[in-house]
Amino acid sequence: MQRRGWGRLLIGAAMFIAPTAALTETAGAETLREALIAAYGNNPDLASARASQRATDETVPIARAQGLPSLQGSVSYAHTVEKTAYGAYDFYPSDTFQASTSFSAPIYSGGGVRSAIDAAKTRVKQGQASLLGTETGVFSQVVAAYLDVTLNAAIVSLNRNNVQVLEVNLKATSDRFEIGDVTRTDVAQSNSRLAQGRAALRNAESNLIAARERYIQAVGHVPGQLETPPPLAGLPHAPDDAVQVALESNPDLAAARLATRAAGYDVKTADASRLPKVAVVGSAAYANYLGTLPAQALQVGSLPHSGTAQIGLQATIPFYQGGLPSAQIRQAQANEGAADEHEISVEREVIATVRADFAAWKAANDAISLNQTAVDAAALSLEGVRAENTVGNRTILNILDAEQELLNSQVNLVTAKRNAYVAGFNLLAAMGKAQSKDLALDGDLGAALYDPQVHYDHAAGDANDWHRDPTPVRQSTATANTPAQDAEVPPQPLP
Repeated sequence: MQRRGWGRLLIGAAMFIAPTAALTETAGAETLREALIAAYGNNPDLASARASQRATDETVPIARAQGLPSLQGSVSYAHTVEKTAYGAYDFYPSDTFQASTSFSAPIYSGGGVRSAIDAAKTRVKQGQASLLGTETGVFSQVVAAYLDVTLNAAIVSLNRNNVQVLEVNLKATSDRFEIGDVTRTDVAQSNSRLAQGRAALRNAESNLIAARERYIQAVGHVPGQLETPPPLAGLPHAPDDAVQVALESNPDLAAARLATRAAGYDVKTADASRLPKVAVVGSAAYANYLGTLPAQALQVGSLPHSGTAQIGLQATIPFYQGGLPSAQIRQAQANEGAADEHEISVEREVIATVRADFAAWKAANDAISLNQTAVDAAALSLEGVRAENTVGNRTILNILDAEQELLNSQVNLVTAKRNAYVAGFNLLAAMGKAQSKDLALDGDLGAALYDPQVHYDHAAGDANDWHRDPTPVRQSTATANTPAQDAEVPPQPLP
């Protein structure tokens, strides 16, 4: 029964737009899914993380290149401007053309190249996990911004209605003062509450403007009418269930684990620096004197052109390197230890976040029911106080207090609904279940999901020295030309 109750409360939390307290749904209004799709396509933090991941992809071919053959050549031409003959003979040519080439093909490097490749591949996977974490973080920002706009619009509407009520109260109290039915104190109290209500309205309007600006920052465009967000699916029934899912699916924790594994490969790479290296090497050279070799040189056996070629094995055996390998190994071991400890730190953070988000989500859902009771009771109390005031059993101050209590209860109710939805989404995010594939952002009206593996598959096997990507084109949208936001909210009926 308790679990079903939580589900009903969550659906209630999704029904954030109440007729008396916030914006109503409007045909053509923006949905939460549309806001998420917009951010998925043009959020600068997400676009930057994708570009950084593409740079990480290139570490694999960079590491692999250390184990592939290399070929280089050189060409030269020299012309002797002045030369001195020895005796009657001149043995030196005036022009010389030379060309040479050399190659090296590593066949053994102590396992260093393989370990470096493994480390690079692992860091690519780490980066892909971190990219999912960035994606989830952006989605959490969008959800919070979306719900903050609707919440603050609701609070502005409530405070605006409250000011209207207080203005009516002040006029009625002033009229009654004119006929001696109430005192100057009653008028002053009504005037004071009206001033307080107007100040609260200005503060609420400022909060709404700030919320709309944060929405622009996260989504990339001005918020219009925002529809009620749909109910969240897949929320856990107990904190232990949430923790278990998070330990398996949280992208930040997955990235930390992969970082530890990559650091282990770094130790193996450093170990290899103490071992011999063997390579097949070869070279070829050609020289041509372009017909300028003197006859005397030809007579003694010099050739007008010549060429040589050789191939062999080259072994490099380190005997002593000044302690460099040992220092590099110890450094890599320390980094591995640091990565391992960081993994535990991230795991602790994930567990604490999941449990805290679960508690916040449950508390906010419970608060919805309690605040709804408070709103109903405050409305009934205000009605009774107004009736009793007509027969002299209640004062003007009693009415003002009852109106303020109703306003506070209504604000607390819409705030609890916002908090329940945001806490529920944050819980899913901490569990690793708020990624683009989980939110169904693809489809007929959705976005083409970004797959970092596509670029990696292209880059990892590329051994061409002349390949390059097109010049980067900015993916995110600038918001400098968006208008400054205001606090306009369509009129709402009084509660």
